[in-house]
Amino acid sequence: MSTTATNERLSRALTAFLRQEVQAPATAITEFLDIIIESARRLQLDTLLPDLDRMRSASEQLNSFVTSIVKDSFADSPQGETSEAFHRRLRHDLRTPLNAIKGYSELLIEDMDERGEQSLRADLAKLQDHADQLLGQIDAMVALARGRRDDLGDGGHATIVAEVLRAVAPLPANRTLSEAIRSSSILVVDDNASNRDVLERRLTQNGHQVITAADGAAALDLATSQQFDLILLDLILPEMSGFEVLRRLKAAEQTNDVPVIVISALDELDSVVRCIEAGAEDYLSKPVNPVLLEARVRASLEKKWLHDREKKFIADLEQEKQRSEALLLNILPQAIVSRLRNGETIIADRISAATILFCDLVGFTTISQDMPADRVIDFLGRIFAEFDKLAAEYGVEKIKTIGDAYMVAAGIPDAQPDHAVRIATLATRMLESVNDIAAATAVNLQARIGVHSGPIVAGVIGTHKFAYDIWGDTVNTASRMESHSLPGRIQVSATTRSLLGDLFNFERRGFTVVKGKGTMETFFLNP
Repeated sequence: MSTTATNERLSRALTAFLRQEVQAPATAITEFLDIIIESARRLQLDTLLPDLDRMRSASEQLNSFVTSIVKDSFADSPQGETSEAFHRRLRHDLRTPLNAIKGYSELLIEDMDERGEQSLRADLAKLQDHADQLLGQIDAMVALARGRRDDLGDGGHATIVAEVLRAVAPLPANRTLSEAIRSSSILVVDDNASNRDVLERRLTQNGHQVITAADGAAALDLATSQQFDLILLDLILPEMSGFEVLRRLKAAEQTNDVPVIVISALDELDSVVRCIEAGAEDYLSKPVNPVLLEARVRASLEKKWLHDREKKFIADLEQEKQRSEALLLNILPQAIVSRLRNGETIIADRISAATILFCDLVGFTTISQDMPADRVIDFLGRIFAEFDKLAAEYGVEKIKTIGDAYMVAAGIPDAQPDHAVRIATLATRMLESVNDIAAATAVNLQARIGVHSGPIVAGVIGTHKFAYDIWGDTVNTASRMESHSLPGRIQVSATTRSLLGDLFNFERRGFTVVKGKGTMETFFLNP
C-alpha cells in the first residue's frame, strides 16, 4: 500500500474517530435526559417536568447541530459571511443549547438538595459531566466543520487510530474473502429472480451449494425437508412475509439452530430490531456490498460449524455417560448408584430379612478341562446370561459369580416381604435352564443349589474395582446349604422352609452340620 494511500486511510479513520468523540457526549446527553424524564414521571416528581422538557428540547437542537457538523456534507457558511464570523457563530450555536442544559440541571440539583430529594441527582450530575465534555470539544468540532485534520486533536488521537489500522489490514485490490471457506448448503429466499440469481452466482462461486425459493411457503418446505447451514432471507415476500418465515423457522426444533441472515430493502430500525429479537443472525440492507455479504456469510457459517461441533460433543458425552451408566448398573444396584451420586461415601446397611441363593455347576471344572478355552467361556457365559435374565425377571440382586458358582439375594438393597418366594421360584427356574442347556449341548451337567434366609450386612467395598457384596452368618449358611446339597436338587434351610409355607412341595432332607451352629434341619424344594 503506497504512502499516499496509507495517509489517506489514516486521515479518514482519524476523522471518523473524532466524529465519534464529539457525537457520543451529545447522544449521551439526550439519552440521560430520557432516563431522567422517565424516572421523574415514575416517581411523580411533576414539578421537575417543565424544566426537564426544556432541557430535552435543547438537547434535540444540540444533537441536530452536532450531526450536521460531523457529516462530510456540512453546509458552508452563508453567502457574504466571513470564515472568522462563521466559526464564531458556530461556537455560539453549539454553546447556546449546552449552556441551557447545564443551567437548568444546576437549578434542578439545587432544588433537589433543598428538598432532600436524591433519586435523580446522580443522573443529573452525569448529564452535567457530558455537557462539560462537549463544551471542551467545541474547538475540535469547529475544526471538523472547517475540514482541517491537523486541528482535530493532539498526537494521542492519531496514535490510537494508527494502532487500529495496523491491526486491521486493508483488503488487497480485487480480492474477496472466499479463501478457506468450507463448502456449505445455503438456502436463498427472495421473490425477485434477479436477486436470487446474483446471490446464487456469488455463493456458488465461493464453493457453496445453493438452493433458491421465491416465497415463504416454498422456503419452509425446503428448510424442513433438507438440511441447510445458512438461510439468506428477504423480508418483503408475497403472501407470507420474511418475518413470519423467520418466526416459524426459529419455532421449529428441526430448523431453530440454522442461522438466518435477513437481507432487505427495509432499513428502518424497528425491522432490524424485530428480526434480531426473532432470532436472525444478522440483518443486511439492500443493495448489499458483496465483500461485506461474504464476510457475514462466513462469520455465520463458522458459528454454525462451532455450534454443530458443540452439539456433537454434547451428544458424544451423553452417549459415553449412558455407557458408563450401563456399566455401573452391571456392577451396583440402581439404588446404590443413586446414593453414591447423592454424595454418600460409605454404603453399609443392615438388612433384617433377606434370602440368599448359591448355585454351583457340578463337575464343570472337570468338564472344562476337555474344552477349548473359548468354548468354556461361551458355555459358562450362556448359562450365566440365562441366570441374569431370570434374576432380573424376579427382581432379585445378582451379587457375583465365583468361578462356576452363582450367588444371588432377595430383599436387598430395598426390602422385599416376599424375598423367600422370589428366590425359591428363581431356584426352580435355574435348575430347568441348566437341564435345558445341558440337553441342547449334550454336556453332562447339573446344578446344585442351596438357600437360606436371615439378617445380613450389605455394602460397597473397594475404591477402584469396587463391588456390592453381602456378609454374615446367613451368607455362610446359604453357602453350606449349597455345598451339602445334591446334583439337580435345591436344599433350603428350615428358616426358609418356614417362610415359604405351603406354596411349594418339600421333601425333608435331615440335618446338616453348619460351622458355629451345630446341625440344622434341611429340606429339598421340589420343582
